[in-house]
Amino acid sequence: MKYNQTTLDKLERILEESGYIVRYERGTFQSGYCILEQKKVVVLNKFLQMEGRIHTLLDIIPQVQLDVEAMMPETKKMYDEVLARVEA
Repeated sequence: MKYNQTTLDKLERILEESGYIVRYERGTFQSGYCILEQKKVVVLNKFLQMEGRIHTLLDIIPQVQLDVEAMMPETKKMYDEVLARVEA
């Protein structure tokens, strides 16, 4: 997986197509992110570099409940790649 803006956009799209809002904010997040399940908001530390943002989203995506049926085919393919990466 390449660490570039396109990959970051695809990872964000996985969450967005399942109804989550991805925000970048300043804060003292111990792990670099905060998930507000009830409001479907994922907040990442805005000071993370691109590689850190990608790694953080790769950590978050398997943890949250996502609506796979609502995803576009291209997004679902990326989601499957993320899950395969976790299982490996």
